[in-house]
Amino acid sequence: MSMLDKFRKGAQKAGVQATAFMQASSMKVASSSREFAQSFSLPGEAEKAAKILESFLADPGHPESALNSIPKIVLQRARGLAIFQVLKAGFVFSGKAGSGIVIARLPDGSWSAPSCIATGGLGWGLQIGADITDFVIVLNGEDAVRAFSMGGNVTIGGNVSAAAGPIGTGGSVQASIAHPAPMFSYSKSKGLFAGVSLEGTVLIERKDTNREFYGSAVPARDILGGRVPPPEVASKLYEVIEAAEGLDETGLPDSSYVPSQQQHQMVFDADGQH
Repeated sequence: MSMLDKFRKGAQKAGVQATAFMQASSMKVASSSREFAQSFSLPGEAEKAAKILESFLADPGHPESALNSIPKIVLQRARGLAIFQVLKAGFVFSGKAGSGIVIARLPDGSWSAPSCIATGGLGWGLQIGADITDFVIVLNGEDAVRAFSMGGNVTIGGNVSAAAGPIGTGGSVQASIAHPAPMFSYSKSKGLFAGVSLEGTVLIERKDTNREFYGSAVPARDILGGRVPPPEVASKLYEVIEAAEGLDETGLPDSSYVPSQQQHQMVFDADGQH
């Protein structure tokens, strides 16, 4: 076989492989897009958020799961939670789209009604396929909650800074939250902690979705400030939090992972690159 024939055969094989990749990617993106469309209303977002948060927290029926979960004490001290899912897909060009909710702790210790949020972006990179990443941002102070209450955009690292949050149990976790960052970020991809940085990510209040559910243009500050009754559609989310906060950690060993600032800077960024 001549060199030209080998080249032609190789090019043909590459073309077939690329076509197969794109077809598989299109099917995955289509499936993921349907899931996003179904959960884009506030009831759907609340249901999705409950499932996402549950995967990050310890299972009360299996206390040892706390060794690889958002620490109970981090959740107990949280002033708010932003929970969302991001779909990233593309071939050469890459796009990201995400949606979720944010809730805030009220003065009596209960949780506010949810306010819908979204994120998105367009990038460039040699990538094929689709990937879904779940995020939980723990809001550690009132300033972080206020950033989501202003009715505009929240830029991670801009309006308010975030650091990778600790995982597990024990004294190291206790020490890491003595002077916490305004927000702790956690991420999972394919069910595993992913260590994805959110630096530069913009989260936007979905005013239309909130208005559609609550029946009027209720501002985020009223939703997160407790002036809107917690809806029944978010009851599963509240139950997940309550169960995790009441976890019995008696007898569990000290086992924690506390990312340092240097480690946090070296994890994958929001575009999945070093």
